[in-house]
Amino acid sequence: MIELKDIKRLYFIGIGGIGMSALARYFRFHGREVSGYDRTETPLTRQLSEEGIEIHYSEDVAVIPKDVDLVVYTPAVPAAHKELVWYQQHSYTLMKRSEVLGLITASSFNICVAGTHGKTTITTMIAHILRHSGYGCNAFLGGIAVNYNSNFWSDPRNVCVIEADEYDRSFLKLSPDVAVVTAMDADHLDIYGTAEAVRQAFIDFSGRLKPGGLLLSKKGLDGLGGDKHLTYGIGAGPDVFATDVTIDQGDYLFSVKTADWSLERIALPMGGRHNVENATAAIAVAHSLGIAGDKIVAAVAAFRGVKRRFEYVIKKPNRVFIDDYAHHPEELRALISGAKELFGKMKLTVIFQPHLFSRTRDFADGFAASLDLADEVYLLPVYPARELPIEGVTSEMIAGKIPGGKAMVRDKAEMPEVIKGRHDWEVVITAGAGDIDTLVEPIRQLLDTK
Repeated sequence: MIELKDIKRLYFIGIGGIGMSALARYFRFHGREVSGYDRTETPLTRQLSEEGIEIHYSEDVAVIPKDVDLVVYTPAVPAAHKELVWYQQHSYTLMKRSEVLGLITASSFNICVAGTHGKTTITTMIAHILRHSGYGCNAFLGGIAVNYNSNFWSDPRNVCVIEADEYDRSFLKLSPDVAVVTAMDADHLDIYGTAEAVRQAFIDFSGRLKPGGLLLSKKGLDGLGGDKHLTYGIGAGPDVFATDVTIDQGDYLFSVKTADWSLERIALPMGGRHNVENATAAIAVAHSLGIAGDKIVAAVAAFRGVKRRFEYVIKKPNRVFIDDYAHHPEELRALISGAKELFGKMKLTVIFQPHLFSRTRDFADGFAASLDLADEVYLLPVYPARELPIEGVTSEMIAGKIPGGKAMVRDKAEMPEVIKGRHDWEVVITAGAGDIDTLVEPIRQLLDTK
């Protein structure tokens, strides 16, 4: 096994991925020579280039560096990728992203947040509270923290806050001192096969907790282990719970209570009731580290969210535009329900891009039920990511399950014209984990002029 001290030059295949880019930034911060490949240029890859990381965008063995100590790759990269195959055939040291993260955190105090929903927001909230309060941490995030415009930062304190990804069982490479589990819903069935296998992976993750470590899980999740196990949620019942939840000009006000301590009048400037629950988990973790209550409250009030997590692109009295990464039926349900709670008197339109043919096939009914909460739905074609098409699996199969004729399928390129052609937009949501984010700025410009 290669040691961190021996790694001077690294090459990342899939460097533009949110988890991969955090690792690239870590090594760049620590003075290593970093370069990489990605399929397309994005705002994130442009940021990495501006930070001194050389990136190219074509599968080309002729241009890849040959003098690297470690090649890091993501499981989302196809096995037949030319560069990956070349490095394998020439006996380079290759490691998955999760293995490298395990190597980095082998000797640190680790706060690891797992779950099929909410993990990015909770991870970012915890890292923000630790940074804002002066406690300090190293952060490896699965999203871009709006406060810092980054998914990674470093600190002298040997504490790491890590988004623990269940895809490809990556999180089983981690060793948490504090573990959070937010949800164990069926997802990634192309990897796991069954909902029970997904659930078992989370149980196995809880078993990775170090002796004496704290496990915090959402109330109602069964089978998780740990000697110090607390539950969280909204309303009395969990060990740590939010209560007295009210809305004030689009922000949430609430209290967090336990049998032993409480924090009052917490202000969260972020939409979505599910984010009150997420904040409750983050607050419980921060309290377990001994951070003073007033510092926690101040940090939550200063939190500006995560890009593409209930992100307000426009927020005006007569027009709201929200962008979100939601790509699972439960995430869509929480997103749309949260928007309706805040802006229930306004017409709500969702533009959704399904992500993966397998997920669309497996959860078509769930997607339809969640999208039916909206007043109007536009579905973009399925974003394939790493998959080949599956016969009969299209966005039309979701649209056909939404009653009332309020769901329409449109190509992505058509949406700016659809927006331009009407003036009755009130609340607009773009959602999905594919390339729908490239529509956000064009739609913002059109809606901002109406």
